[in-house]
Amino acid sequence: MKKLKQFIFKSTNTLKIYMLICFFTFYFYGEAQVNWTNDGDSYYKLEQNELRTYTLPNHEAKVVITKEQLTPKGQTEPLKIAHFSFSTDQQKVLLFTNTKRVWRLNTKGDYWVFNFKTNTLKQIGKSLPPSSLMFAKFSPDGNKIAYVSENNIYSEDYETGTILPLTKNGTVSLINGTFDWAYEEEFSCRDGFRWSPDSQSIAYWQIDAGAIKKFYMINNTDAIYSQLIPLEYPKVGETPSSCRVGVVNLADAKTTWMDIPGNPSQNYLVRMEYIPNTNKLLIQQLNRKQNNSKLYTVDAKKGTSKLIYEESDEAWVDLFQLGNTRKIDYTNNFTFLNNNKSILWASEKDGWRHLYQISLQGKPEILITNGNYDVIDLKHIDTKKGYVYYLASPNNATQKYLYKTKLNGKGKLQLVSPKSLIGTHDYSFSPNGKYAEHTFTNHYTPRSKEFILVKNHQALTEEESIIKNLKKIEKKPITEFFTITTADNVTMDGWIVKPTNFDPTKKYPIVFYVYSEPANTTVKDVYGIGRNRHYKGNMAEDGYIYVSIDNRGTPAPKGRAWRKSIYRKIGVINIHDQAMAAKEILKWDFVDSERVAVWGHSGGGSATLNLLFRYPEIYKTGISLAAVANQLTYDNIYQERYMGLPQENKEDFIVGSPVTYAKNLEGNLLYIHGTGDDNVHYQNAELLINELIKHNKQFQFMPYPNRSHGIREGEGTSKHLSNLYTNFLKQHCPSGGR
Repeated sequence: MKKLKQFIFKSTNTLKIYMLICFFTFYFYGEAQVNWTNDGDSYYKLEQNELRTYTLPNHEAKVVITKEQLTPKGQTEPLKIAHFSFSTDQQKVLLFTNTKRVWRLNTKGDYWVFNFKTNTLKQIGKSLPPSSLMFAKFSPDGNKIAYVSENNIYSEDYETGTILPLTKNGTVSLINGTFDWAYEEEFSCRDGFRWSPDSQSIAYWQIDAGAIKKFYMINNTDAIYSQLIPLEYPKVGETPSSCRVGVVNLADAKTTWMDIPGNPSQNYLVRMEYIPNTNKLLIQQLNRKQNNSKLYTVDAKKGTSKLIYEESDEAWVDLFQLGNTRKIDYTNNFTFLNNNKSILWASEKDGWRHLYQISLQGKPEILITNGNYDVIDLKHIDTKKGYVYYLASPNNATQKYLYKTKLNGKGKLQLVSPKSLIGTHDYSFSPNGKYAEHTFTNHYTPRSKEFILVKNHQALTEEESIIKNLKKIEKKPITEFFTITTADNVTMDGWIVKPTNFDPTKKYPIVFYVYSEPANTTVKDVYGIGRNRHYKGNMAEDGYIYVSIDNRGTPAPKGRAWRKSIYRKIGVINIHDQAMAAKEILKWDFVDSERVAVWGHSGGGSATLNLLFRYPEIYKTGISLAAVANQLTYDNIYQERYMGLPQENKEDFIVGSPVTYAKNLEGNLLYIHGTGDDNVHYQNAELLINELIKHNKQFQFMPYPNRSHGIREGEGTSKHLSNLYTNFLKQHCPSGGR
């Protein structure tokens, strides 16, 4: 499952934007970020159906909304709150409940407002269908709330409860204020509207998917007659949805459309935000191939635009954070600097992902970070002291550490994370930069948290100190990290879990876990990295060697050339690297070259098929889940970003697709797919099965009715899948040393 995340762009001069970002981080990740108070000295938490604050440094707790206050009149139980967000002055809080899933995430539901001044609880959008509201947020002045329902945008006056429809033409395919499947899946665009700083208007995306062909999934289990499930899904090579940005005035509900040059169905609008304290928008446009990026400033009243920055790449312009690109990101927020005269920008144009100051007024750009390393993730900007804090790992691509440097580009790279904590760090900074929640993990340390003083990275209390608590834990690393160099002189990172009571004089079966595409890495120094979630039992205790390797083209912080070497070569360069690395590993004395298995999910499922079909002398058994068997069936945004347009280089898509090589199957194949997969369509399974049948290739196949891409829904699914996976592996790749 390809998953996205990019920079969490925090405005240093607009608290409204900061609170919005905190909300969305909490909204999409649960506890990935702290929901700080305005002053930055306290944070909010939902606990036991109450909202509480914890004041630092001693974490003094205070209930700010009780269970009774969260219980609507006439009801006996408090609301079950999924997420919450505040008005700018934090005198009102939006409470999200009764949530429903939209594709990947629960982004529909009901919203209530609790008013701290009046101690009252009030539902908004009551006249609209239940659990239909999306992305509700306060206007900057706190008097109104805007939200999306059934692809239309509404504004509601908090005091009177009057609901004003700002758009009325929304349909399944004409989408206002949110996005279609492809934008959501591949750009992580979900929340599609922004309040103006003066609270008088709203800027919003409109997606016209009317020309997109429908792909039909079939539900055969919920009724006697089959039910068709239509999905507007643009396959690779098909014209994308048309996209434009409009600004609607609350006074008359009239929309002014922004004039952005270029064909709206041959370009993508991927970021949009009001420049703080102005009536101008900043909009980023990508061309269809996604190898050209433009920034426009746009007059929100007149709709006129001005190009202020442009960047191109021979492969693609990367929007997403390295190493974890498919997590939910904030592609719709910018970091404004110098009284909104410039922005912080990330670019790979010098071969590494670095931070720049880009002027909105035509002045020369400033390179902030410098050196042969990648910036992984932006964490905080201290404008008073002139520092930017970010994650990077110059010496080990499997780890992450906090660094800082001067915003003016004249500083040196300074490590902030403790040198004694070797592994993966993350941080959530308070708005004032005084405090941060610090998390740490590595392959033998469970995820640990502490609140720190940023200035010296000291834990606020001795009880929560990660360093002191780790001293009490007996370290028993199970996973080992290594590098492997192939005959092509390509060096890759990998991890290995050896059998319990490992004896180097014996030979053991080996199982390779693969992903291998630009959307994610598998070799990360985090806890649980060597665990196989589908294997029933313990692979090490059963006598298996378990290995994973990150090939060229995976989004590791190893520079642009490493990542973009896979352009137009998905299914080729990644498969070659994996096989060549496996060849070297099979030379190890304790590896049984006759008992070699490979498995993966989604892109890893595709890699599994390619490896099994094309390198039968290496891989004897494969388990493939939710694979793209034919690259020409996948969506246009992802596939065209990394492979180009099939109208120009169709042969690359064919050469990289597993279905092309199905006739070569020699080993043991278990192929698994959910029939309700909206991401990688079940169509892929039938195309591959047809080809295998054509060539009289015997294999095992398991369809899961109505399960989506993750193959998790439905009673008994996980248990059944685990048993299926484990039994097949044990049968065809017997465990134990010999």
